[in-house]
Amino acid sequence: MMVLRWCSWAPLGPLLSLLFSTSMAYIATRENCCILDERFGSYCPTTCGIADFFNKYHLTMDNELKEMERILQQVTNSTGTVEHLIQHIQSLYPPEKQTLPNCQDIANKGARKSGLYFIKPQRAQESFLVYCEIDSYGNGWTVLQRRLDGSEDFKKNWVQYKEGFGHLSPDDTTEFWLGNEKIHLITTQSTLPYTLRIELEDWSGKKGTADYAVFKVGSEEDKYRLTYAYFIGGEAGDAFDGFAFGDDASDKSLTSHNGMRFSTYDDDNDKFEGNCAEEDGSGWWMNRCHAGHLNGKYYIGGVYTSKEAGPAGYDNGITWVTWRDRWYSMKKTAMKIIPFNRLLVDGQQHNLGSAKQVGDS
Repeated sequence: MMVLRWCSWAPLGPLLSLLFSTSMAYIATRENCCILDERFGSYCPTTCGIADFFNKYHLTMDNELKEMERILQQVTNSTGTVEHLIQHIQSLYPPEKQTLPNCQDIANKGARKSGLYFIKPQRAQESFLVYCEIDSYGNGWTVLQRRLDGSEDFKKNWVQYKEGFGHLSPDDTTEFWLGNEKIHLITTQSTLPYTLRIELEDWSGKKGTADYAVFKVGSEEDKYRLTYAYFIGGEAGDAFDGFAFGDDASDKSLTSHNGMRFSTYDDDNDKFEGNCAEEDGSGWWMNRCHAGHLNGKYYIGGVYTSKEAGPAGYDNGITWVTWRDRWYSMKKTAMKIIPFNRLLVDGQQHNLGSAKQVGDS
């Protein structure tokens, strides 16, 4: 048994007296302690007024937490939908068929329906999704770009243009840029040349095309340089060859696109002393600056002015000046490629008669 010896407390007398006198001098009450400001918890017991503190703020915190939970649930649902879509596509398109290099090979294997498919170019480390446009003749176009309604902002940086942005949809009703790295891998994977077809639609519903032979996009080290052999033909004309606007004697050569490197607002590779991509608000194969620009700003109605184009006043719409002037922005565009030999197939010959070799007058 422990026996408490009162004598052992004698030395603590002065200390106890001090503590007692201090506590008597300062008694924590609502009036002198529970003030919910920066002193809370610093000059009085932290439990003082804790109920009042939480009663004051818990409702706001509860509402914010509920909103966060709602947003997280939306993200979870969206992620689940995308995963389900990918799984569905994979189930329709077995792994052994996910190594085909382009949409034409997919069509050659029997696919007859346009939609999303996996392809794997020869030097690609993994397969990726593309939209394949497959017609009744068995032509399989790999779609690189789509503009429809202005729902996607094409003012993106270098990495975004490299990786691609926007949304691929099974019914081809969304805007996107496939990605410079993917386009490079597809167009340089073999000796088989590709044809680029540009499709345009104005705001009256009129449509035009422009075809280019041996279309390629170089590597990132070469800034995804655009090259092609010649303009095959098409109602929209050859804007990639430049245009004589009349502003300068060198307009045509300074607005041609063949051999140009890709530029974005944060990676300027054009031949202009300024930054064409920054002034026009989107990435493209800029010279000084362009005669055709399909990644430009979307203007509803088509016609726009230099004042609407911003402080610089440059033509920054979705332009193709050999078909519509620089102050007219297209309603819809598409860029798609197919192996060159498929142009000889029924349904694809309408531009071959006007083919022009490089150097032809």
